[in-house]
Amino acid sequence: MQSGTLSIDPAFVVAPVNRRVFGSFVEHMGRCVYGGIFEPGHPTSDDDGLRGDVLELVRELGVTAVRYPGGNFVSGYRWEDGVGPVQDRPTRLDPAWRTIESNAFGLNEFMTWARKADVEPIMAMNLGTRGMQEALDLLEYANHPHGTALSDLRVEHGVAEPHGIRMWCLGNEMDGPWQLGHKTAAEYGRLAAETARALRQREPDLELVACGSSGRSMPTFGTWEATVLEHSYDLVDYISAHAYYELAGDDVASFLASSVNMDRFIRDVVATADHVGATLNSSKTIDIAFDEWNVWYQSALQSDETPGDWTVAPRLSEDAYTVLDAVVVGSLLITLLRHSDRVTVACQAQLVNTISPIRSEPDGPAWRQSIFHPFALTARHAQGQVLDLRVDAPTLVTAQHGEVSVLDSVATYDADTGRLAVFVVNRNPTDAVDFSTDLRGFGEVSLTEAVLLADDDLFAANTQEDPDRVVPRSHPSSTVDGTTLRAQLPPASWSMFLLQVAR
Repeated sequence: MQSGTLSIDPAFVVAPVNRRVFGSFVEHMGRCVYGGIFEPGHPTSDDDGLRGDVLELVRELGVTAVRYPGGNFVSGYRWEDGVGPVQDRPTRLDPAWRTIESNAFGLNEFMTWARKADVEPIMAMNLGTRGMQEALDLLEYANHPHGTALSDLRVEHGVAEPHGIRMWCLGNEMDGPWQLGHKTAAEYGRLAAETARALRQREPDLELVACGSSGRSMPTFGTWEATVLEHSYDLVDYISAHAYYELAGDDVASFLASSVNMDRFIRDVVATADHVGATLNSSKTIDIAFDEWNVWYQSALQSDETPGDWTVAPRLSEDAYTVLDAVVVGSLLITLLRHSDRVTVACQAQLVNTISPIRSEPDGPAWRQSIFHPFALTARHAQGQVLDLRVDAPTLVTAQHGEVSVLDSVATYDADTGRLAVFVVNRNPTDAVDFSTDLRGFGEVSLTEAVLLADDDLFAANTQEDPDRVVPRSHPSSTVDGTTLRAQLPPASWSMFLLQVAR
């Protein structure tokens, strides 16, 4: 039996937990919008056509912010098509996903949904086929109170009050050759800078996200971030990062260690951004908006699912997530929290049906996928400050990531409530690990909740017929003896321990 320990002390703090890290993503891709959050005529839908059962699950998930409307979709999107009387809106071809877009759901419908879901909107602008002027027009329509052509048009469309959207993404994955309007780093950097400058002339306090690399494996990674930020450093607040992971063949060990790649990605982007800041002699710090991340079986999309004919809201990437996928998602959340000093926004992609924690069927039920649970529990219990803990554990050799620790962990502590949350993943696919942590720095503690997500069948998944096949259960072996928390962690498992510090 392997064993590992954690060293946790309330004096060693990384940064406050930023609630925006528990963001999500809604794109006009597959059935995320149509048949996902929006389905007029569904038994649970309200007068706005918004599915009530999905809304309830979104609130339970604990999502705090949602990026919209893309994604690849946004690089060919005309925002004007999605406002005004629905019967007058044009039907368009969406080349990003080879689908037909009805535009029945657009900006104002999304903002209505966001208010009902109690989430902050993060809006993406089209800098692929469009540019600075269209971005300014969108900002005026969305945020100006009234008295101008576009703000009065919004009022005419039935939205009297401005939306007040604060965070805007300046395009999407512009480093990718698959992207409409793909540009070199210098071309995009200049466009992002001039657009940001113009937007700030309208509203100086906007929060702006420049496109970083769409993956750490991109051949331009690093040089892309450096060049873009050389143009835009003092005009933007964030550089984006995107990462998706999937099981390759039967290499379960490498898949369980996916967060090692995310950790390196974050460290590399931070180092690049800080280098640019230093060369510009700037006192400003650029943070990371990790605004697309998840487990995504992209190989299946590329080989089997891409529509051959133009169609409406096809089933795209409706991955049935397994226990193994959920453990990886829990580990990725641990990594995002561990970098809370620089990753201050994150969006799991996507929210419903398409690579999502929530699934739904037309005229049918909605249910939680396996990956729903580590996200919901982390969002609910990660409060206060992220602590700078140390892991002492055996290592495991992986084909993709080299030698990695079998334990991945983060802890948060809220001094006001005395709540201490410890999140731990056992990356070992075959062996259990005896886990302990000395909490003497906190004084007297008691264990209030301990949950475990694990299964003898790593490929078990929730379905419409069996929506609760994979759920977290009470941790069977967790104890607190004095100031020491102990538990046995099964192979390939995610655990959460919630403790109360005596006050």
